Amino acid sequence: MWSCITDFFTYETTKSVVVKSWTIGIINRVVQLLIITYFIGWVFLYEKAYQVRDTAIESSVMTKVKGFGIYNDKVMDVADYVTPTQGASVFCIITKLITTENQVQGYCPESEKKYTCTQDSDCTKHLNKPGSYGILTGKCVHFNATIKMCQIKGWCPAEIDTIKMTPMMEVENFTIFIKNSIRFPTFNYTKGNFLPTITGDYIEKCNFDMVNNTYCPIFRVGDVVRYAQQNFSKLGGVIGIKIGWMCDLDKSDDECNPSYSFTRLDAMSQKTAVSPGYNFRFAKYYKMENGTDYRTLAKAYAIRFDVLVNGNAGKFNMIPTLINMVAAFTSVGVGTVLCDIILLNFLKGADQYKAKKFEEVQCFWPESLNHCISFIGNQINTKTVAHYFCLMSPFGVFLVVC
Repeated sequence: MWSCITDFFTYETTKSVVVKSWTIGIINRVVQLLIITYFIGWVFLYEKAYQVRDTAIESSVMTKVKGFGIYNDKVMDVADYVTPTQGASVFCIITKLITTENQVQGYCPESEKKYTCTQDSDCTKHLNKPGSYGILTGKCVHFNATIKMCQIKGWCPAEIDTIKMTPMMEVENFTIFIKNSIRFPTFNYTKGNFLPTITGDYIEKCNFDMVNNTYCPIFRVGDVVRYAQQNFSKLGGVIGIKIGWMCDLDKSDDECNPSYSFTRLDAMSQKTAVSPGYNFRFAKYYKMENGTDYRTLAKAYAIRFDVLVNGNAGKFNMIPTLINMVAAFTSVGVGTVLCDIILLNFLKGADQYKAKKFEEVQCFWPESLNHCISFIGNQINTKTVAHYFCLMSPFGVFLVVC
């Protein structure tokens, strides 16, 4: 027990030992060089750890599509094939339409093959599930002269979406105009993708490409699809147009410019035959002279574009600089720890190195203190009624009686 107490109240101090060994010396310098190279090359130059960074980018996007196409012998303009029309960061360009005209509320047969029937009992088993295009009534009615289908209540006639339609191929030549403004609130820094070098004449002629016109804000749809390495004009899909802002605000403002990249966002739909591509339905409503409502239903296959903006900005700040400099200087000491492990365990003469590095020093007790302690022990043995203790000072040892 006493040994545990004495071991606890010990003090360790460093001892410098100079080891003249080529092996351990080379290892020490190589490790230090690697650590210094890492901090200078990676931490400070590449990661720019001397900067404070702002990743909370604020952004606004406005879009505009231009172009004309021919679909089903009709000329289609922007109002026909772009939805929504507000010029938001997410919009669709319709490539194929399947329309069902003059639908009115009433009763009619379903149009999907799974609702084929011969008698009412074939339809009643479907009553606990919704129909494809209306509410099932449980009756089996004629679809045509030879086929019977389950009856629905809803918009009639029911849609037939298996019709083969040729997509509008002119969509590849449509252009997308993107206007993007960003702000980094930490630095109150704002900029847009209209660079000072972009003029009105340039805008009228340019189309974005990866080599010659990397900052042109007008994109040809066919090029965007090609950059995303896709081809889905028949069934549609979802493409992401990514605008990246990686700005070093310690440099000139002219060097903070956008970069564009393109990818398919619904890539999983390529791996399954269930609901391929991208499609949606919308309707245009009308009213007859007698007040009856009717509509034209359209199932649209489209390319959906999502304009995604991301980025971060950095600027010099003393606090992260000092923190990383302290970390760098501290990490250099890792080389010393590694060299100590090698020196004391793996090199020849390890025991000799240990003897030189570690030295145990016993505490010195003055002879007068021993006499004082012996006197107190004798007093205790003779049961003398008094309290004694020894006081050791730089001027000697004193016996104190209470």
